[in-house]
Amino acid sequence: MDFSEAVSKAVIDAIADLNEILPGDVKIQTDPDTILFGSGAILDSLGLVQLVSIIEQRITDDIGVEISLANERAMSQKRSPFRTVGSVTAYALELVGDAK
Repeated sequence: MDFSEAVSKAVIDAIADLNEILPGDVKIQTDPDTILFGSGAILDSLGLVQLVSIIEQRITDDIGVEISLANERAMSQKRSPFRTVGSVTAYALELVGDAK
């Protein structure tokens, strides 16, 4: 499995982990266009923090690379890397690539 597939799997697995603890009527779809943050978002700020934390832990456990998704680089971007499932996956992949 290449890094792209491994990061995608880690994000999807993190979403599944979070879905287990979300209320029954709130479930995150793993479609890349699913909105996570901002207008029309599924998650509130606490839910987003939980997801980010789970993604970071999954990447550490599954890939062996420690990253920090919620860093100055993420906060300074014009468009949030946490906007959609696809954008957080791409951002995580970028950080994993930088760490390798």
